Amino acid sequence: MHETSLQEKEAIFRHALEMVAQEGFRVSASDASRPWGGFLVLDEAQAPRFAERYFAEIPLEEILTGGKLSPKFLIVAPGQRLSWQYHFRRAELWKVLEGPVAVAISDTDEQGEPGTYSAGSVIRLRQGERHRLIGLDAWGIVAEIWQHTDGAHPSDEDDIVRLQDDYGR
Repeated sequence: MHETSLQEKEAIFRHALEMVAQEGFRVSASDASRPWGGFLVLDEAQAPRFAERYFAEIPLEEILTGGKLSPKFLIVAPGQRLSWQYHFRRAELWKVLEGPVAVAISDTDEQGEPGTYSAGSVIRLRQGERHRLIGLDAWGIVAEIWQHTDGAHPSDEDDIVRLQDDYGR
């Protein structure tokens, strides 16, 4: 497992914040304290523009299925893994901006061999589909959209079913 320094983590978060600012997006929340890296949550009002910018290959009406999109950037450290998880109230769209990264995907609780995705790759995760983002040799940055499947009860951080987690969550 690759060990990263606090200075490396601070540098990648500065880089991500600069990227966001250059694109004219506003960060509404951030968390750099996750053991696997962290994330930047963008202003929900900018979600349609975020979708057009990072998911131009997908028609906007296909993305805007449940109203709210919850745009964010996932930042995953080399050698680290997010939990093996799924969600009841959302599907997700990911686009690798910097990588490569690995992603394991399954319809069952068994995690198979992850695939490798380079910058520009789009990953569609259906509601209930098991998935895990994995950092490889360098920091990865992934644009993410939550496609809420219940507009009256949008997904949130409590809508994570963790099947396995390296950090005991």
